[in-house]
Amino acid sequence: MNIGILGAGSWAIALAVLLHKKGHKINMWEFNARDASMLSEKREHPVKLPGIHLPEDIVISTDIASTVAFGQMVICAVPSQTMRATMKSVVANTSKDTIDNVEGWVIVAKGIEIGTLKLMTDVLQEEIPGLTADKVLVLSGPSHAEEVSRDIPTTIVAASENLKLAEKVQTEFTTDAFRIYTNTDIRGVELSSSVKNVIALAAGICDGLGLGDNTKGALLTRGIAEMMRLGKKMGAKIETFSGLAGIGDLITTCISKHSRNRHFGELIAAGLSLDEALAKMTMVAEGVTTTKSVYELSKKLEIEMPITEGVYKTLFEGKNVKAAARDLMVRDVKPEWW
Repeated sequence: MNIGILGAGSWAIALAVLLHKKGHKINMWEFNARDASMLSEKREHPVKLPGIHLPEDIVISTDIASTVAFGQMVICAVPSQTMRATMKSVVANTSKDTIDNVEGWVIVAKGIEIGTLKLMTDVLQEEIPGLTADKVLVLSGPSHAEEVSRDIPTTIVAASENLKLAEKVQTEFTTDAFRIYTNTDIRGVELSSSVKNVIALAAGICDGLGLGDNTKGALLTRGIAEMMRLGKKMGAKIETFSGLAGIGDLITTCISKHSRNRHFGELIAAGLSLDEALAKMTMVAEGVTTTKSVYELSKKLEIEMPITEGVYKTLFEGKNVKAAARDLMVRDVKPEWW
């Protein structure tokens, strides 16, 4: 199968290497001409995914139309806050017939758009004329690029309203080290993969403050409760949050040394301001912008999400991290399930 990949960051590179080993032909688009040239020449990104070699026959270009035209499947691996601009570029530079020939659009970005509060599936369907839900899929779960690229056993979920599309991706993308399950609750999977990054920021703050295992266990458990509360209000299936894209990805992101969001929380706990912490990051921590979107969603939908609110006030209102942690503990007591 011919697969086009929009983006050339760590996750895009990991998927390119994985799918190339499976026997697929890969064409990658990178918007930054300097990075595209570097990847084409060195066949490795020394900052984003050091030590992982891109095979010589993987094409890397700055021509977005050629990547879309190449792909029977197109993987959307750009950061969530640039997804809309990327789709606008696809439409502006690619013929409608070429776009219509794409069998499936596979979203691997994890985030909620600032301002519109839209999920990435919504963004694609708004920006690509005539694109219907049966051609859109979300691929998500506990899957750090550093491990997937090295064939460390990983299990994720392919979610689409179109079960046949999910099963096709399952068949074409699964390897001995990369196992895929299917799911038709695409909204639940997308919400899970986005909101867990907010909880991961809180986990990093806990680690940075030197809090214990009891605290981390409580944070993850009450974090999944917030994710479920939001999901239920937005029409997702509650059981999805107990699966790979929910609790699976949440655990991984909150404990892993590879987690950008957890690391960002550590920087905040160390006393850095939002801008200072952002300046230290070499890659995007999606949870920062997602925190703003989830907080606004919680207010709009009148959902109580105290961990999210604490993270938001710490990042964007300068609230002291120790005070934020204490405030979570002294809230009014209540039943566990409500």
